[in-house]
Amino acid sequence: MDKLVSSWYKDQSLPESYIFPPHERPGKLLVPRCNTVPVIDLGDTRTNLVHQILKASQEFGLFQVVNHGVPPNIMSETMSVFHKFFELPAEDKASLTVHTNDPKRCKLVTSTLDYDREKIHLWRDVLRHPCHPDCIEFWPQKPLRYREVVAACSIEAKKLGLQILELLCEGVGIEHGYFEHELTEDLLLGANHYPPCPDPSLTLGIPKHFDPDILTILLQEHISGLQVLKDGEWIGVKPIPNAFVVNIGYILQVISNNKLKGAEHRVVTNSSDHRISVVFCMNPAGDSNIEPAKSVVTATNPPLCRGFQFKEFMDNFYSMDGDADLALQPFKL
Repeated sequence: MDKLVSSWYKDQSLPESYIFPPHERPGKLLVPRCNTVPVIDLGDTRTNLVHQILKASQEFGLFQVVNHGVPPNIMSETMSVFHKFFELPAEDKASLTVHTNDPKRCKLVTSTLDYDREKIHLWRDVLRHPCHPDCIEFWPQKPLRYREVVAACSIEAKKLGLQILELLCEGVGIEHGYFEHELTEDLLLGANHYPPCPDPSLTLGIPKHFDPDILTILLQEHISGLQVLKDGEWIGVKPIPNAFVVNIGYILQVISNNKLKGAEHRVVTNSSDHRISVVFCMNPAGDSNIEPAKSVVTATNPPLCRGFQFKEFMDNFYSMDGDADLALQPFKL
């Protein structure tokens, strides 16, 4: 438990093990919160939605959605319950920090699951667990209503993700229902806690990466931290009340045969505020076959990679220290 950043960050300089190489540091340059990141109103007409979401997914790989139908009270209660969780006394969280290989179990770690192996640590604590109903019995029992609130938000996030995937299918010409079953079977939650950092210019909450999933649905609060790489420049994703951030996953990029683009993004820290974000990652089942959808492959647009199992890709992803491009390399044609 003493490894959790939140247990020792106060009144201490940044440990050397958290300092990134100069070319990876965010530095002291101010990255503005930008209004150019697409914001899509899901109450618009279907024709407009298909056009807007397709354009955002091709140009940014990341966008925000409003008027999405998820009740605001579910969103606010979810953020509240995670604030309460990370504020719990150490003894109430101790059982969640015990190492386990059981995929149904919750895991509360600092930095990443590979803390003991990694060269540089990330300035965050993260709670991860699957959202399948069969796993709820292993979820935290504290704070009160954790299971009730997080289950409700998980259901809404999955529903929202499938709605967005249907719009994307229509936009790129993939058949209706393509993502309804094993390709979105596993919904994984990650709740990130970024405590105030003594020197945000030297470290990161999460380094630059592509999400190795189908789609990521992110709930963030009013404190900035998420940045997306666009045309070689970092852009701050401005938090919008009652909005979700949607990120195209690398596996969706593969299935679309690069018609859709995942967004490279990172998370920076700050010196004054605690920041919490909640991500729902829509993942295929491990033995799912991943390949470019046949409907997007033509003589002039041949497949860019052969089929592979999702678990093969993820094994590569972790062995390549989270580099999605390198993880895909063995499967490219």
